[in-house]
Amino acid sequence: MPAVTTDNPLLLPRVSPPPPTAEARSVRTVSTAPQGYEGEGFPVRRAFAGIDYAHLDPFIMMDQMGEVDYEAGEPKGTAWHPHRGFETVTYIIDGTFVHRDSHGGGGVITDGDTQWMTAGSGLLHIETPPEELVLSGGLFHGLQLWVNLPRENKMIAPKYQDLRGRNVKLLTSPDGGALLRLIAGDLEGHAGPGATHTPITMIHASVTPGAEVTLPWRADFNALAYALAGSGTAGTEARPFGTGQAVVFGHGESLTVRADAAQDSRSENFEVVLLGGLPIREPMMQYGPFVMNTHVELAQAFEDFKSGRLGTIPADA
Repeated sequence: MPAVTTDNPLLLPRVSPPPPTAEARSVRTVSTAPQGYEGEGFPVRRAFAGIDYAHLDPFIMMDQMGEVDYEAGEPKGTAWHPHRGFETVTYIIDGTFVHRDSHGGGGVITDGDTQWMTAGSGLLHIETPPEELVLSGGLFHGLQLWVNLPRENKMIAPKYQDLRGRNVKLLTSPDGGALLRLIAGDLEGHAGPGATHTPITMIHASVTPGAEVTLPWRADFNALAYALAGSGTAGTEARPFGTGQAVVFGHGESLTVRADAAQDSRSENFEVVLLGGLPIREPMMQYGPFVMNTHVELAQAFEDFKSGRLGTIPADA
């Protein structure tokens, strides 16, 4: 980990440090993700479980899928299932996943690729490992993030974006101590490839042992960090967090993450996902794969699914 990297981060564009007058974001909470299983039985960590939605908005949930090294015959995916009212962002760090949906979207994502699916008014989709991975086994590790849609966009037509790892914007911190992969959003004028209905920023940062990175952060965004691997601290108060733990930051114009000087044997660097988004501030009602504003809309989504109005499984599936 990770697949998308560079031989010399010092050659990358550098993100300037925030001005000295920028208000630093302090840490509100640190929580540990519970572990469970999803789909046909692949292991996940529920990154934001137990965090108040008021601190997550516009994000709904995030699963860390793996990291697991499958034996032959073990790789698993999901069955066909519906979605309505939000967007899914699937980021593959190691391994391969195949996506297909009833609206014609689909593709293979691997090592550093991202698929961005806007469910909107609704569709059916499936995510599976390719046949060759099932036969051979191998490493699998990724994230799936759910991003809410505002009321006026919940019933838009479904859309699929296939984002190759080579298109991710690579940046570095002022001293070159952190490699920043900008997947979506804007960071000091640099833009990631993901196009979103709700303004967000999504970064995968690899922070070298002992290094610290302080980034400018939109004051009207929320701010979250999740440790994929390794250990370090968050905020200027140096709040410890590590693998499988999420940080909620408070208000401010910059955020700070630092890697411990010694990392565990599984990870050379402190691997952290940084997320921020413009809160929608609307009622959010979730029932399984449906995310709407009211219970009545959830009931309608379930009825539309049962009636086949969210799409049909392709005949050749």
